[in-house]
Amino acid sequence: MEYNYLGRTGLRVSTICLGAMTFGHPEIGKLDKDASHKVLDRFAALGGNFIDTANMYTRGVSESILGEWLVRQEREKFVIATKVRSPMGDDVNNVGLGRKHIMQSCEASLKRLQTDFIDLYQVHGWDNAVPPEEWLDALGDLVKAGKVRYVGVSNLCGWQMQKVVDLCKSGRYPAVVSLQQQYNLLCRHPEFEELQVCKYEGLGVLPWSPLKGGMLTGKYNRGVRPDKLAGRIGLVAQDESKAMEIAPAWSQYENNEDFWKLLEAMAKIAKDCAKSIPQVAIRWLLQKDVVASVIIGANSIEQLEDNIGSATNWRLSKEQMDELDALSRPETPYPYEMSWSFNSGRVNPYHLFPFVQNTF
Repeated sequence: MEYNYLGRTGLRVSTICLGAMTFGHPEIGKLDKDASHKVLDRFAALGGNFIDTANMYTRGVSESILGEWLVRQEREKFVIATKVRSPMGDDVNNVGLGRKHIMQSCEASLKRLQTDFIDLYQVHGWDNAVPPEEWLDALGDLVKAGKVRYVGVSNLCGWQMQKVVDLCKSGRYPAVVSLQQQYNLLCRHPEFEELQVCKYEGLGVLPWSPLKGGMLTGKYNRGVRPDKLAGRIGLVAQDESKAMEIAPAWSQYENNEDFWKLLEAMAKIAKDCAKSIPQVAIRWLLQKDVVASVIIGANSIEQLEDNIGSATNWRLSKEQMDELDALSRPETPYPYEMSWSFNSGRVNPYHLFPFVQNTF
């Protein structure tokens, strides 16, 4: 396993982070407690030290499964990340980023995880009802109390990211060190804003859904609607009312010529490199300099080992990266296209500001 610093911090995390969303989930995963613990054991044996969950995953079951495993480990060897924001009960205050909910949720997560501290505590999304000063202040108190070591955010848009970063510069609040965001070859729009903020401000990016719910695995074929047993995509293909970011609608891609051209290129690159298509998708992310660690899910030891195989002892060539970039690049909307065009020749080595062009 290889390791990166998490943004500007001194914390080193494995470049593959094990996501625990499927632990105990009957629909989007196949892992009960025993199977989850076997995956965790193998991840640790391969050198993985970074594990991500959230209080909302199966209403606390994921955290509990992780906690029952963690209590048997040498705690300081692992970086445990969890999240807060989603509803965790019927009480009117048991949702959002208000101080009451954050404090209550942190205590509940610590209990389920069977630990005295959370390494990375992340807000799971913006809350329109609560000013960021309130939740940053609450998180600051948790850091001062030793219950949280680092603070991160997830699923924010560009202006929200910059707002939070600027507030933290006042010195009143703990620095936000990371952004967990959907980012993959089929979801590159975070490059326009959020990832630019992270690059300029020194935050580590933690991509989730690197395989777009399975669409980038290469196991689905053009013109063949997936069977309901064929993972998340198969379930959604039979009932597209269940479509979501972690399991997109099959109709979104079945007749998308650009998508199939991308998959064909990925298959060729995988063959040339003697790797799998999922490994190519994850490796592409790992070679983006703003990415600290890629969050993967695993329903089996074999899947875990294949995904981890993307991270060590090989690289995509510049030509391969350029090809994948070109085939997956989204249309550049206004004002980005105009801004990058205006600034294409404006390079000042004493003022390195990445917003002037698409640096990804």
